[in-house]
Amino acid sequence: MNVMSVEQTLAELVAIDSTSSRSNVEIVRFLAERAEGLGLRARLLPYTDAAGVKKLQMVAVWPRTTSDDEVIELALVGHTDTVPFDAAWAEALTLVEREGKLYGRGACDTKGFIAAALAAIEATDLASLKRPLALVLTADEEVGCLGAKRLAEARAFRARHAVVGEPTSLQPMRAGKGYCLADVTLRGREGHSAYPALGASAITRAARLLTSVERIAEELKRDAHEAFDPPHTTLNVGRISGGTAKNVIAGECRFTLEWRPVPGQAPELVAGLLREEVERLREGDEDFVCEIEVTRLDGGVETSADAPLVRALEEATARGAGTIPFGTEAPQLAELGADAVVFGPGDIRVAHRTGEFVPAAELRRCVEILRGVIERFCA
Repeated sequence: MNVMSVEQTLAELVAIDSTSSRSNVEIVRFLAERAEGLGLRARLLPYTDAAGVKKLQMVAVWPRTTSDDEVIELALVGHTDTVPFDAAWAEALTLVEREGKLYGRGACDTKGFIAAALAAIEATDLASLKRPLALVLTADEEVGCLGAKRLAEARAFRARHAVVGEPTSLQPMRAGKGYCLADVTLRGREGHSAYPALGASAITRAARLLTSVERIAEELKRDAHEAFDPPHTTLNVGRISGGTAKNVIAGECRFTLEWRPVPGQAPELVAGLLREEVERLREGDEDFVCEIEVTRLDGGVETSADAPLVRALEEATARGAGTIPFGTEAPQLAELGADAVVFGPGDIRVAHRTGEFVPAAELRRCVEILRGVIERFCA
């Protein structure tokens, strides 16, 4: 078969719109055909998302004789979905190179890693490998790592080591914070604002609780994990809404609380502390009604600093392993048994914006590094 350059492969992937709200069947089938052409056995795992959209995930394994319950030595994992793009970005689905940078939606997050992983497998003498290698493609990472969670829940495979593709500027990342969300609803009693005693403001109640959120955030600073910046669990209220009119006492107020727990800290801790604050506030206001719905609860993950994959990537990149403050699919790979390291070309700070790009030199270097890791762990 004709082997595409890594840039050509990336151009093909960018051209396929795989925004999370759309089906990713086209991109996975394209990559499954490429993997099968190399001699891997591609197992496709379909599901339908909450909106009724068909999604596909893939576990492509070398050698083809590998059984589904056999432990994979090394898994290269990339998510196929991307965030939406502005319609004004006319070249979002056309890979464009300017001054050594490759622009396009997903070029950085994470189609660049997928292209590099495929190119690394193509450049490897697969017949020389003694232990199983897998290329794993997931869906719906950008909306909550939903595909990876399905793989973990189904125990779709087991692995010893996993490189989880994310833009880290080619620095291995051995630990990451978790990501949790809760929707908080405060109830009040509507009334005419000229007669405050006739009502009870849900907004005022929310303000009291938000003061408690600030106090919780300060308390959590004592549980420090010095490998991170910042070195503690962070809290954020990113959305708040309430009330119906300027002259009506607000009967309801809602806000969304986000927290990113450090590894080793129970992800449900913050929700528990918040519920304790609600009970405390209720002591002074027996009608203090607050509903807390936890909608996401992903804990942090940490791979040992002396894990073989960490050391291998440190040696290959000549860079010490770091940590990341954002969520990835590493926790799900850890559930599947793997020492997981997050790694890939590109910078996360340009990943979700118009004009997203991956440096061409990093993309090519990633191919070399992944090829070396494949040979080190599977040969």
